[in-house]
Order: sequence, then C-alpha cells, then structure tokens
Amino acid sequence: MADVATPLQYGDPPLLGPFVLQARLRVGPAGLVYLGQGPDGRAVSVAVLTKGAARDPAARDRFVTAIREAAAGRNGVRGWVVRASRGRTAVVEGAPQVLAMGGGTAPWVATPYEPDRAGAERFLEPVLVRGTLIGERHGPDFAPHWLGDRAPALPVPRTAPPPTETRRAVIVAAVVLAVLLSLLTSMLWLLFRGEEELDRFPPPPPATLFVPTPPPVPMTPVPQQPTPSPSPTESGPGTPGTEDRDDEAGGEI
Repeated sequence: MADVATPLQYGDPPLLGPFVLQARLRVGPAGLVYLGQGPDGRAVSVAVLTKGAARDPAARDRFVTAIREAAAGRNGVRGWVVRASRGRTAVVEGAPQVLAMGGGTAPWVATPYEPDRAGAERFLEPVLVRGTLIGERHGPDFAPHWLGDRAPALPVPRTAPPPTETRRAVIVAAVVLAVLLSLLTSMLWLLFRGEEELDRFPPPPPATLFVPTPPPVPMTPVPQQPTPSPSPTESGPGTPGTEDRDDEAGGEI
C-alpha cells in the first residue's frame, strides 16, 4: 500500500499515549497506521490494531511480542528473546526503532517516521499468519474471522472508581429519607382530611347587603276655609240647620 496521508475519520483516536495523531497513512486488515507528532515535535508513525484483531488474544499476542522482540534486539538481548519466543512469533527483521508502546486491550506502537523506510506497519505483519510449505509454519493459508472489522481499537480510558459511602453515612441518609417521607405523608393526610371536613358542612350564606333608602319627605297640605258646624240649640232635635235654611230661603222669596 502506498504511503499516502489521508485525513482522520470518525472513530480515529486523536491521541495515543503522548502522541497526537494527524492523519492516516495506511489501513490494513490487521491494523491502521497513523502519522503523528511527539511531545518534542518529532514526526512519528503509530500503528494500532483493528477492533477485530485486538479482540483475538492470539493476534494481539503476536503484535505485542514482535514489538518487544524488536525493542530487545536493540538492547542487546535479542538472542534469548528469540529462543524464548520461537514457535510463536519470529523477530521482525529490520524493524524500526520503538519509541513507545501501549498494551492492554488496544495495543499500539510508535516509531520514527521516515517517508522512504517502513515504520510502525512492520509490526502488523506478524499479526496475519500465513501458511507455507517450508519454514517454521506448515499448513494452508487461512483467513482470520475478524478481517471484516477495520475500525481502530480504542484504548479504554482509565477512570477512577466511583466514591463509596461508609455504612454510617448510608444509615444516616436512610433515616433522613424516612423522616422526610413520614412528614410528607402527614401533610397529605391533613390536607385530604381538611377537604373532607369542609365537604360535610355547607358554606355559609352570603352576607345581606343593606342599601339605605332616603327618608320620606312630608307633603305640605293645601290650606282650606274652615266649615262652621251648627250648634245643637240652633238646629234642634231634627236635622241640624234645615229649618233655618228654609226660613232664610222663604224670607228671601
């Protein structure tokens, strides 16, 4: 595959250890290779397994063993490491310098980046076992079951365990909660009881509204002439005043 840098895609880790990833260099069936930058500004090549390869203990072991063998070879202990690992993974010939590596469920390795030389992708070669008719391994070629998973394996961030409360604090919190629940129950009981008592007695009638009316105004009587009333001596035992009227009338005639 050509060393052509492409932008990072969704799901790519922005950081691996102290290295900042800037672009993709290669995408293979066993892992991905990124172009990164170290804390000192040095360009590095970072290889990380795919999720499928990282979940396979054998593939993960071949990757980590190749990295350790290359690091041990540069430290002068290559011989006994090769003998100890013979039958599992051979030492990667011409492997680049290992600057840093990460283990766990998502192992990775960082090497110096040189455009004209192989970088961290050399450690992905032992992950895919190829059967040969000669040499140390024998048998037909086979394809791992995880070849279809090309997403990078992301390291699980280490988080602090959640704080745990003491037994005394839990008991105190339970008592406070029980008191609050009892108070709430009492308030609800008093509230519903008060509504029931209000329903028993009808509400009082509305207050009477008295509107004052003005006092009556007395009417002034029309003055009239008094009518003389005859005395008993003048009228006699009969109809009062009839004879006198007749006499007066006859006299005038």
